[in-house]
Amino acid sequence: MSAIQRSSRTLWILTAAIAAGLLVAAFLPGAGARLPVIVVQVGFVLLHGAHRYGWRAIGVFVAAGLIISNILENLSIQTGFPFGHYHYTGDGKIFQVPWFIGPAYLATGYLAWIVATALLGDVRRNSPWLTTLGTPIIGAFTMTAWDLAFDPTTSTINQAWIWENGGGFFGVPLVNFLGWTLTVYLFMQVFALYLRGRGPVAQPDRTTVSDLQAVLLYAATTVSYFVTFFTAERTTVTDATGAIWRTADIYETSVLLTVYGMLFMTLLALLRIAQRRSTTTASTPESNTVHRADHGGDDIDRALLSQR
Repeated sequence: MSAIQRSSRTLWILTAAIAAGLLVAAFLPGAGARLPVIVVQVGFVLLHGAHRYGWRAIGVFVAAGLIISNILENLSIQTGFPFGHYHYTGDGKIFQVPWFIGPAYLATGYLAWIVATALLGDVRRNSPWLTTLGTPIIGAFTMTAWDLAFDPTTSTINQAWIWENGGGFFGVPLVNFLGWTLTVYLFMQVFALYLRGRGPVAQPDRTTVSDLQAVLLYAATTVSYFVTFFTAERTTVTDATGAIWRTADIYETSVLLTVYGMLFMTLLALLRIAQRRSTTTASTPESNTVHRADHGGDDIDRALLSQR
């Protein structure tokens, strides 16, 4: 077995193991059940990212994600910007933020990044500015779609963190989601600018590293919402302001947001991957031009002129 085949096999084994772990964790009580899965997901990020961009580049992604998220989380706990006023419960904190929050940003953030590259285009050295700026924006919204389904259950019901002033979305304020979008955009933009300036020139060898692996894992993170919807106890919860919420409404809303948010974006990404593969196998000059444009690595006008 060649090194390429071994690497591809390892990534697919990790993909299957993480998907299975997410399924098992969905049936186990407590947020701690997902911590081992997050650790394995970070391993997936490192291996997948190293094959796709190189070790130095994925190191930039990890550093930017950990540093920016921790700074803004601690800033918000102190000042209310950018997420609003809240505090974490439990121990094991880096300053005032639990240690696993940073790895969670990386684990889901990288999946959201790959979904964004499938939808708009990957960022490479000298990529067009449309791709360099647009892909982090799509990635930020893709990850915030996850938090829309995740936050009310984890905070209002499980009280892993407390929104001190409550909020209209089952006790979660609007500003939280705006803060999520800003935070994720910032560290993804840092990564994109690095890739444009010093990243690899060529597209990755997709026989080794597949977009499909990350897109499927992004979809797999939704399984807990469906499990909770069908199995969790129906009761009421009271947030920090005294507002009373029905858990059944929270669970149902999470599923709705999952289906028409995360799974819709997954479907779009899968269709783009299928379209790209069909374009790659085509041999016409027009198809080759579209293929280059889809990958965000060439100027479209220049590609069209080359066909004359």
